[in-house]
Amino acid sequence: MKIKAAVSLVQDDPLVMKTVDLDDHLNGHEVLIKTVGSGICGADISETHGGPTGYAPIPMIMGHEGSGIVEKVGSDVDEFVPGDHVVVSYASCGTCKQCVEGRPYACERMNELNFEGKDMDGGTRYSLEGKPLSSFFQASSFGDHMKALDRNVVKVDKDVDLTILGPLGCGLQTGSGTVLNSLKPAPGEGIIIFGTGTVGLAAIMGAKVAHCDPIIAVDVFDSRLEMAKELGATHVINSKNIPDVPTEVQKIAKGGVEYGVVSAGVNGLAEQAVRSVGIHGEVAIVGGAIEGKFNMAMDFLVPAKTVKGVLQGDSLPKIYIPRLINLYKQGLFPFDKLVKFYDFDDINQAMEDSSNGKVVKPILKIAEV
Repeated sequence: MKIKAAVSLVQDDPLVMKTVDLDDHLNGHEVLIKTVGSGICGADISETHGGPTGYAPIPMIMGHEGSGIVEKVGSDVDEFVPGDHVVVSYASCGTCKQCVEGRPYACERMNELNFEGKDMDGGTRYSLEGKPLSSFFQASSFGDHMKALDRNVVKVDKDVDLTILGPLGCGLQTGSGTVLNSLKPAPGEGIIIFGTGTVGLAAIMGAKVAHCDPIIAVDVFDSRLEMAKELGATHVINSKNIPDVPTEVQKIAKGGVEYGVVSAGVNGLAEQAVRSVGIHGEVAIVGGAIEGKFNMAMDFLVPAKTVKGVLQGDSLPKIYIPRLINLYKQGLFPFDKLVKFYDFDDINQAMEDSSNGKVVKPILKIAEV
C-alpha cells in the first residue's frame, strides 16, 4: 500500500516527505495501524545523525512513539480488532531467555529489532521507488500507517485523546518506570534526577506518585527547572550556577538521598549522581554518557552503592501504559504539560525545537481520530 512518510534519506539532512510503499501483507501476529499521532524522541533525532554508534541504516523511516487505530489484524491475533485505539512500544522477540523470564525490555535482540532497520525475519517492510527503506523499532511512526507485532502493541482507553498517548510507549514509560518499576523508593525516601527533558520530568512525576521526599531536579535551564517544580520537584539545582551538586545535596538531605536517576547523556553526571546518594544508595543510568571517572573503592565499595542501567523503565508496556493512563486521568501524571503539537508536515521544525530545548515533547498530528 502507498503511505505518506517522513524519510531520512541522507544522514544529517532534514527529513523529506515521500510517498512510499508499505508491505501490508500481515503475518499471523502482525497488526496494521493508521497512525494518529507520534511523539518525537531524542532517539529519533540521534538516529538522523547516525545514532549512538555513528551508524544508522539510512535511508530510514524513523519514529517510535506512535499512537493510532487498528485497521487490520493477522490471522493469529486475538487481542485486537479493527477500530481499537493503540500505542506502539519497543520491539522484543518473545523467545530469548530475557523475554521468557519476563524482561522483554532487556531482550537479547533489542538492538537488532529496534535499531538495525530490519523486520523480525530479516526483511524490510518499506520501499521507495523499488529500493528498501529501513524501519525503526519495528514500527516507524513517522508515517501515516504502521505495521507492528501484536506483542509490541498496547490497547488504550478510547475516552482519552489518542493523539497525546504515543510518548507513553518510550520516553514517559522510561522515566517514570525507572522510578516506579526499577528503583521502587519507599514513601519519604529522597531522589535526585539529573536532566529535565521528557525522561527526567517523567521520573519526577513518578517520584511524586511514589511520595519521595526530597525530589531534587538538576539541569542548566531555569525554564526546565520551573517545569520540574510544577510537576513535583521539591528542590532544584542549576548546575551551571552551582557546579558542585553533591555538596548542595548535603544541604538539602544530610548524608545524601537514597536514589539517583541520570536521564541525560552528558559526561560527568553519573559521577555527580553517585556522590549525591548516601550509603547504600542506588543510581539508575538512563541517559547514555560515554564515560565516567570513578574511584571504585570510595565511590562504590566502601559506601556500598549500586549503579545500574535501566532500559525502557523496566516496563511491561501492556501492563504499565494502562496504569500510566489511569494516573493521568486522576491528575497524578500530567504529562500533557510537556506537550506541543505540530502538523505532520512541520516535522523538521518540531525536531529542531526539540533539539534546542524550545519544547519538551513535540507530538506530530498525523491523522484525525
